[in-house]
Amino acid sequence: MLQGPHGPFFRRLGDMLRAAGAEVWRVGFNKGDEVFWGRKGYIPFTGRAEGWPATCASLLDDLSITDIVLYGDGRPVHAAAVAAARERGLTVHVFEEGYLRPYWATYERGGSNGNSRLMAMSVADMRTALARSDMELPKAPAHWGDMREHIFYGALYHFMVLALNRRYRGFRPHRGITVAAEFRLHLKRLLAMPWHRLQRRIATWRIRSGGFPYHLVLMQLEHDASFREHSDFASMTEFLTLCLDSFATGAPRHHHIVFKAHPLEDERAAVGRTIRDTARRLGISGRVHFVRGGKLAQLLDAARSAVTVNSTAAQQVLWRGLPLKAFGRAVYNQPEFVSAQPLTAFFAEPQRPDGRAYRDYRHYLLETSQVPGGFYSSRSRRRLLRQVVDMMLAADDPYDALVSGTAAPRQQLVAVE
Repeated sequence: MLQGPHGPFFRRLGDMLRAAGAEVWRVGFNKGDEVFWGRKGYIPFTGRAEGWPATCASLLDDLSITDIVLYGDGRPVHAAAVAAARERGLTVHVFEEGYLRPYWATYERGGSNGNSRLMAMSVADMRTALARSDMELPKAPAHWGDMREHIFYGALYHFMVLALNRRYRGFRPHRGITVAAEFRLHLKRLLAMPWHRLQRRIATWRIRSGGFPYHLVLMQLEHDASFREHSDFASMTEFLTLCLDSFATGAPRHHHIVFKAHPLEDERAAVGRTIRDTARRLGISGRVHFVRGGKLAQLLDAARSAVTVNSTAAQQVLWRGLPLKAFGRAVYNQPEFVSAQPLTAFFAEPQRPDGRAYRDYRHYLLETSQVPGGFYSSRSRRRLLRQVVDMMLAADDPYDALVSGTAAPRQQLVAVE
């Protein structure tokens, strides 16, 4: 096991795998990894990043490793480990935030997001695989699951790396800024949550009570692996500028545009200032709105369309049958329900998705890689572990299991508000 989500999920997962009879090791790269894991089976990597590929190869051979487990395959240390594992024919287990957030987590083998097996599948392939399924589709949840726990564990993790990391002098974060800066951003976001909540409520009220048609832009974290590895944009600023330029040119003059920030946005990329300055330059400031995090459903209910790079939040857009324009490589980027229009034309007259095709796609995900539960709250972890350990130990990966008829029965969650 390599790096996991912030918090104790990987430790709990390791305990259950041991209970099933597996021998489990955990390689840690900083004090946060060490503290959240514990001592049993822990292997610290204290060298520099350039020495990791050779160390990884030695560990795989010396310990007779058969499987590796990691969270997100885009981190440099994980990419090197995946390459070494593939050379040896090992099984690669990849966890990721749910493609159908918030009440699901993603479990796949080989890769996730732009490296997922889903990227090579068509809706027709999925419909064929669903011939064995009779599961009733649950309703789309309206909000993220464990946000407060997610932020808390993130702040705690980076505090430990900042204050207690003397043993790991060679550690460098994969997000491109110093650990101290990362911790300050997490702490600032925690302290500012009440103020941001007030700002969000005011902005949302103005939009919902304004009576104007609007298009929604689903923003992402500039340092997120999906944005960095699976899109052609060099920065979030580049994407935001494209959206505003195209909106100013193509959208009817009575339409507005709403930029919905990622719930974990910490302004390291100055996205708020970029939106304000660009809107002022284009002379459309009165038609441009910025909302910090919050519930996406409140904004989607009245939106005309949505634009994103490759945010998983787009799944809620498609579930509601709204037109969607996506620029990056994403598991949902299917021609049946993601628009191929140029962005200017999309803002002028967005084309609706094929709702039936999207329902079949969603059904397929819920029968395969989407597992009820989450990584951060104790309740969500319990739900996830009840199913995912058996999925890891199964001979078939989730997609092959559905075709072969070996998939375990699913009992999906129903959101109760």
